[in-house]
Amino acid sequence: MDITVKTHDITKPVEGGGPPDGNPQGPSGLQPFLHDSCVTLYAPSFAISRADGQIGDLPGAGAGAGAGAGAGAGAGVLSGESPGADGFYHGDTRALSRLTVEAEGVVLAPVRGGLDGAERASFRAVLRGLGEHTPDPAVTLRRRRHVTPGQLAETLDVTNAGRQHVRVTLIVTATTDLAPMERVKSGDRPAPVPPAATADGLAWSQEAFTVRLGSTPAATTADPASGRLTYDIQLAPGETWTALLRCEAAHDEGDQFPAPPSGSLPWRTPRLRSADRRFDHWLDQSTADLDRLRLTDPADPADQFLAAGAPWFLTLFGRDSLWAARMLLPLGTDLAAGTLRTLARRQGGATDPETEEQPGKILHEVRRAAQRFDDTFALPPCYYGTVDATPLWITLLHDAWRWGLAPEQVEQLLPHAESALAWMSEYGDADGDGFLEYIDLTGRGLANQGWKDSGDSIRHRDGRLADSPIALCEVQAYAYEAARGGADLLRAFGRPGADRWEEWAERLRVQFRERFWVEDARGPYPAVALDRDKRPVDSVTSGFGHLLGTGLLDPEESALLAARMTAPDLDSGHGLRTLSSDSVGFNPYGYHIGSIWPHDTAIAVHGLVRAGFPDAAAPLAAGLLTASAGFDARLPELFAGHGTATDAFPAPYPASCRPQAWAAASSVLVLQSVLGLSADVPGGTVTVAPAFAEAYRPLRVEGFDIAGGRLDISVRADGTARVDAPAGLEVKREQVTPR
Repeated sequence: MDITVKTHDITKPVEGGGPPDGNPQGPSGLQPFLHDSCVTLYAPSFAISRADGQIGDLPGAGAGAGAGAGAGAGAGVLSGESPGADGFYHGDTRALSRLTVEAEGVVLAPVRGGLDGAERASFRAVLRGLGEHTPDPAVTLRRRRHVTPGQLAETLDVTNAGRQHVRVTLIVTATTDLAPMERVKSGDRPAPVPPAATADGLAWSQEAFTVRLGSTPAATTADPASGRLTYDIQLAPGETWTALLRCEAAHDEGDQFPAPPSGSLPWRTPRLRSADRRFDHWLDQSTADLDRLRLTDPADPADQFLAAGAPWFLTLFGRDSLWAARMLLPLGTDLAAGTLRTLARRQGGATDPETEEQPGKILHEVRRAAQRFDDTFALPPCYYGTVDATPLWITLLHDAWRWGLAPEQVEQLLPHAESALAWMSEYGDADGDGFLEYIDLTGRGLANQGWKDSGDSIRHRDGRLADSPIALCEVQAYAYEAARGGADLLRAFGRPGADRWEEWAERLRVQFRERFWVEDARGPYPAVALDRDKRPVDSVTSGFGHLLGTGLLDPEESALLAARMTAPDLDSGHGLRTLSSDSVGFNPYGYHIGSIWPHDTAIAVHGLVRAGFPDAAAPLAAGLLTASAGFDARLPELFAGHGTATDAFPAPYPASCRPQAWAAASSVLVLQSVLGLSADVPGGTVTVAPAFAEAYRPLRVEGFDIAGGRLDISVRADGTARVDAPAGLEVKREQVTPR
């Protein structure tokens, strides 16, 4: 196969973090920040607002205005002011870019706002000076938000707790640009779409997408030209006035990936009570968020998967959906099965250079339409530009089988596993050197196609960017684990090929040791990648954590990495930095060159436990708990990598998704690691080895799921454990030893 080599274009916008070098679009092209936003979510819909509840700027107030600015100002509503990422969204389209509430001639002073659940939030404000006869506030506004699929409901309550009759004019302003997600993410400022008046509110329509905003009671006056609904309110002492705003959004052809029906949760929700209440809170918030990230495959609505995250990635992502489902296996196998089948239906069947589809390959992402970020960066609706989703699919099938996925369901997916295994050797290893590598041949896709997919993420220790094709260290570990797991499945189900894939894995293991390992003043370590010329890319990264516990390394090699990962250049105290702070180009705000990703650290925690180094895993897990408290238990996609040496709590990465599937699912993987929990349902055993539970005991978890049965685990203050497992499973209690 001929491969055309293209070096990285570091001015190309990257899928996650925006342009890595400068801002070619100017100030209006900056990716919006989200770190101080309130996100309410029920996939495939969500709302992003300010902390005070306002969605977008107040009319005429300009960017950054607060809830009390410019009362009564109406000019400039349709002038094209940027709402940033604020809005109500449905199916990758912004249905509303502004929904603000103001009181004519009265300042609204926010006093409280925040989430009341994944899909609910509420906000309170005081109408300063209105009806007051003492210094105490008298008239207040309560704004209650509820997002459901295709609908945003806002209940407005104005309450007069004073002793005087009051009159006030409340103004609701609603506008929209109906922008596709990639334009919002790129910081574009699309022109507002004019509304039409309806019997109870306003409506907008464009390109088979319709939005309707209704009000009960109807507004006193409605002005479609400005998007304003005006309510004249009179309140006696003790009275409350209430209005319900309901916005409905829909694509004419229906949802690409619909929400699941209520009551169809594909996992058992665990209940944790530990000596560290931060852990309990993190798990509770995470499972609530994961519930609202669920979507279904329209080809079979019984199959559910997790969207990657809000706002940028609320759709099917191969890598993200697979990792999240794998992390949640202790809660049941239904999500894994739905994820596997959803991706198997879209498994590559042909060679298409435009989409990067290849036979047996698992896709990267699916969108309703092509994404066009600029002239050099555009992705087709179904894009296969990922090197790791295919081995991760195989490993999820293997692990789900071990956790009790029904044999008949496993057997139905084995032909897809065989195709995925074939892809690894025939297409993933394009030049036949024994390693999986990638290159963007389109010139418009992702320059890097591992999980660190920003254009500047794979670099030498001196800061030079690596040239493609690139073979990532963690992808070789995924491939090794997939080949071994695939062999186990083939042998267990009487299919040919097991010996071949075990031999393939062993060759990969030997070659990895020969080609990837480098050395610095602190000793040997594996390079993050091999570049175009098969030279090691010698930066020190968090990728070490993805190698541990996979079987790719021997005990001595694992011990070297365990020591590296606990050193302060990688372990920030809040989790693992993606790039060592000693490296040239380290940036604590760099998307993949110094930031901290919770899932990345959780994978390292689990890998360290699997490899027999629980003492090294413990501080990394503790760092994530500290970070979770700093984000009120809703850990974002990533955060800044400054660390505890300077910051008690981590600073946000301002454009990060929150909630995000694998960040939320990390709570379950860390809990699994604390307990040393593993399953072998085909072998009839479940293993519990709580090697670093001291900080959390006494600890009790109710509601794990194994083979469809309930699994409860208690670890007493003295370290003794009790396990209540389903009948027919032998409980093994083991000491973890390096392997």
